[in-house]
Amino acid sequence: MHFHVITFGCQMNVGDSDWLTRSLVAMGYTPAPEHEADIFIVNTCSVREKPELKVYSVLGRLSEHARTRPDMFIAVGGCVAQQVGPKLWERFPRVRLVFGTDGLAAAPRAIQRLTAEPRLRISLLDFTETYPERDPAWPESTVPAQAFVTIMQGCDNFCAYCIVPYVRGRQKSRQSADVLAECRELAARGAKEITLLGQNVNSYGLDASGDGTSFAALLSQVAAIDGIKRLRFTTSHPKDLSPEVIAAFADLPALCPWLHLPLQAGSDAVLSRMGRKYDAAGYLRLVENLRKARPDISLSTDLIVGFPGETDEDFQKTLDMVARVGFESGYSFMYCDRPGVAAQRLEPKIPLDIKAERLSRLLALVDDLQAKALAARTGTRTEVLVEGPSRRPKPGAPSWRGRDPGGRVVDFEYPGLDDPTGTFVTVEVLEAKKHSLRGKAV
Repeated sequence: MHFHVITFGCQMNVGDSDWLTRSLVAMGYTPAPEHEADIFIVNTCSVREKPELKVYSVLGRLSEHARTRPDMFIAVGGCVAQQVGPKLWERFPRVRLVFGTDGLAAAPRAIQRLTAEPRLRISLLDFTETYPERDPAWPESTVPAQAFVTIMQGCDNFCAYCIVPYVRGRQKSRQSADVLAECRELAARGAKEITLLGQNVNSYGLDASGDGTSFAALLSQVAAIDGIKRLRFTTSHPKDLSPEVIAAFADLPALCPWLHLPLQAGSDAVLSRMGRKYDAAGYLRLVENLRKARPDISLSTDLIVGFPGETDEDFQKTLDMVARVGFESGYSFMYCDRPGVAAQRLEPKIPLDIKAERLSRLLALVDDLQAKALAARTGTRTEVLVEGPSRRPKPGAPSWRGRDPGGRVVDFEYPGLDDPTGTFVTVEVLEAKKHSLRGKAV
């Protein structure tokens, strides 16, 4: 049987899809392009409305394929599956498996059973009390130089706008021994950079599933593993960013000078209505302490415009805060109601045209900050972990792409005839593009 995976949403979904692919391959299934697939696995996101609508569009398109392929079926996983559940079967008859994040570990065996029993449908939507550990399913060959390791699942914060606790469940930390064992295995197979994943990694170990290991302690233990040259983590909640984790940026050479620290809004009134449990001054103290620990740290963020009740003054405070912090990049979105969250009941709602105008201004500011940050890198030398060939190579010279320690994309000319993918190359930065850097190997 041939299968094809389609992924929406966050890096955790990407990691989950990678694991599903490895598991199915280990069971004898074959990855295939869409036009050759017998089984489709759609890993979904419902954090915002637009990705959810994309999922329904894809399911409709895939259902059209079924007219000429009677044995084809679809598995839907992730947040939309958890939210909508078996109702997907009614709207899309070719959907035969729905599974949430806690049901992911059982999904490969469920797909195997569905292959053998054409009339069967399966739902894997129950939440578990502890992290559902799963076989990493790494193949015998080496792994990519960049690897992702999930350390926790779910969230206990219940921010007013966020659907995550409802579709991914309450926070469950993995046992530190399991995390470290996976990291050691990855390093032994060739991984050089590891990114630790979770909805709120800063609160790792604080739930009932934890084994007493703090996130700061976990960072130190992972950084000490032979072969791991770079370490990153995402996502962080500012209210749980501890002094010990901030100090790790100064104390752990492997910990990259990069942090994604969602701000969401610069107005204390909006932050309070969001239920974020920090204020603008507290966020600025975190930034100050981070830059004391690691002066070259690159900060990115998430921002929401048009939250219910946001005034022009509130929005201006967000613009001022973004400029003051000097984020190098950011993900900015217009607020939209999600089913069942507290903000759905908040008033007044902001009209779409006002939200769109505010978003346009915010995006322009973030783009300007990014352009200035990239321009400041010209003339410097940096170490790039090569991910593969450039997407738009210049004619006449081999060109490759990778990321520097600050997470910036770097395209560079490389004179060697070998393939440097997965290796570190020193690059002199010659030019700043709109969202990336360009240089040459030295």
